[in-house]
Amino acid sequence: MTTSQAGRDLDTSRPHSARMYDYYLGGKDHFEVDEKAALAVADAYPGIFVCARENRAFMHRATRVLAQEYGIRQWLDIGTGIPTEPNLHQVAQSVVPEARVVYADNDPLVLKYAERLMRSTPQGRTTYIEADVNDAASLLTAVEASEVLEFDRPIALSLNALMHFVTDAQDPYGIVGRLLDALPAGSALALSHCTPDFDPATWDKVTAIYTSAGTPVQFRAHDDVARFFDGLDLVEPGVCVGHRWRPAATGSEGAQPTDAQVSLWTGVGIKR
Repeated sequence: MTTSQAGRDLDTSRPHSARMYDYYLGGKDHFEVDEKAALAVADAYPGIFVCARENRAFMHRATRVLAQEYGIRQWLDIGTGIPTEPNLHQVAQSVVPEARVVYADNDPLVLKYAERLMRSTPQGRTTYIEADVNDAASLLTAVEASEVLEFDRPIALSLNALMHFVTDAQDPYGIVGRLLDALPAGSALALSHCTPDFDPATWDKVTAIYTSAGTPVQFRAHDDVARFFDGLDLVEPGVCVGHRWRPAATGSEGAQPTDAQVSLWTGVGIKR
């Protein structure tokens, strides 16, 4: 079954990674086919729900740190996915009401929910553009055409749980490099990336599930994720497991997830 959205077909006959992620987060914007695939992942890797929550929590913390400690006032969030509140612009504008955010995704599914992404504070601005990270030049042209971000001022490039959907054959490091080259000094990269480092056999199963659903993935080891930050000044504590990056106080050490449950490398770097 397909439904039309903005002149494009929205395929609901096969699992969709964004809708599966919505299921992991406890959302309602998914279908039975997505739930079935998500449960297959959860059967192989029960930590997937923790991983998804910790990915969102990292995005929130990284956004606040960049706003509060590094003076960032502009964000380019690529691979936005289905909006889950609080969205990045809500976090940023809670710290700096004048924050500007451009969301980018190439999926018609996201366009369906894009109105949620454009509810800005009066002082700030937000917008959504349809663009593909695999075509960095066209994406950047669309961002400039939106006239929301000013490219002579620092911009935070947010790539959360995106680059493991870009295989080596698609030149992931070249893509990130081209995006960063367009940004001025003082800009930032905030990135999270699933990893097989703590349980390779389990992640082989997860890879097979996504691949069979028509979504190629490449989960990477620590050093391969750290390579995305080459040439940048890493913000402490560097590239680490998601829940260990600037953790918020929980009041209970026993409540902390394990590294294997999270299985997510995260980091923030500043462009010189």
